[in-house]
Amino acid sequence: MDAKWIVTEIDGRVASVAADFRHFARIAAQVAALPPETVGSVSTRRITTDELIALDGTLRWEDFRLFGSKFQMGIWKALYDLTHGPEATPRLYSYSEIAALAGNAPGVRAVAHGVAVNPVAYLIPCHLVVPKESMDKIRSIRRSAEQTLFKGADLYLVDSIDVGEYAYGPELKRELIRRQLSR
Repeated sequence: MDAKWIVTEIDGRVASVAADFRHFARIAAQVAALPPETVGSVSTRRITTDELIALDGTLRWEDFRLFGSKFQMGIWKALYDLTHGPEATPRLYSYSEIAALAGNAPGVRAVAHGVAVNPVAYLIPCHLVVPKESMDKIRSIRRSAEQTLFKGADLYLVDSIDVGEYAYGPELKRELIRRQLSR
């Protein structure tokens, strides 16, 4: 995979990671609204997917400079903790599970929107969230696989389920899932 990612940083803290400049205008508007003395520098750089994955291993939550509502920040933190928190368990999750982790179980649609507007691709792993129907299919396949030699190995499932929407397309989402789950 040779995707190039655009990393936007504010004072050395990651504000967005995207395959294009879609978040940059929103971030620029947010920065413009801040008192000038509170921002020293805004920069962008291009990195490869391998560099993005390497960066993922070095960042803490405090290394982000995110702009979002309290609700969105809660969703993004819940997503981040899936792969970086004290009980990190990289796997696929349904939107319902993310809603419960974010403390808003009945607000699945609102949580799904918060997942969709995540400004930090891969580092905040929105790509690990798939439709509930796909998770139901995975559970059914796992139950059947328990009776076989496979014993529920999941990576082969990525190509057989609907991974849901992704801003950069389903094939890139599948590739990011493969990379995340094979680490």
